[in-house]
Amino acid sequence: MDLHPEEPSFEPFEQVSDDALVALVGSPRLVLVDGRSAGGKTTFAGHLAHLLGSAVVHTDDVARDFSRFGWDKKLVDTVLGPRKGERLVVEGVGAGRASLAPLADLVVWVQSDRASARTRGIARDASYGTRTVAEAEEFWDHWMTEEEPNLAADRPWERAALVVLGTPQAVGRTSGKRPSLPASTTWVRVPRSRSTFAAPTTEAHSDSSSA
Repeated sequence: MDLHPEEPSFEPFEQVSDDALVALVGSPRLVLVDGRSAGGKTTFAGHLAHLLGSAVVHTDDVARDFSRFGWDKKLVDTVLGPRKGERLVVEGVGAGRASLAPLADLVVWVQSDRASARTRGIARDASYGTRTVAEAEEFWDHWMTEEEPNLAADRPWERAALVVLGTPQAVGRTSGKRPSLPASTTWVRVPRSRSTFAAPTTEAHSDSSSA
């Protein structure tokens, strides 16, 4: 995968079933799902929330008309503080930042291929009909001038107890091979510095294994 220079690769990832994923994460009351734009955060957060019976909060909704990245206190004041024990999965760029991570039971980093995320993000933006493809490309590149420095400085992946592969179709593309993607499976990695990955797996995958 093509990663940003400051971000380490967490390969190889393990392919786990929904049951194994639930066994792995336990019963967290608050999950923070961080990752780069169009990297698969929303998809994973929605899937995990469904499995856990949790509500999903999108940081875009908190940040809208407020601040692109300075919304952490607002999130605490308006969502996390008043939640009264409700199970939540909060997803968005910067969700796993240093100021919020201590409040969570689980921080997840969604690792994604840069080119795949860019292609996905531009196509998604253009599909809304408010921007042409060229305008979506310009917006994406401008957004990255803010997103990339923020993530590089905060390094949320260092606080993640679980890393998820958000662009599995990008892995192995140079060899023409792709990982199999049966229904109800997720590609994950538990960094050794945080825990020992022991959930049942069906297959391991990395760039080197697909060559």
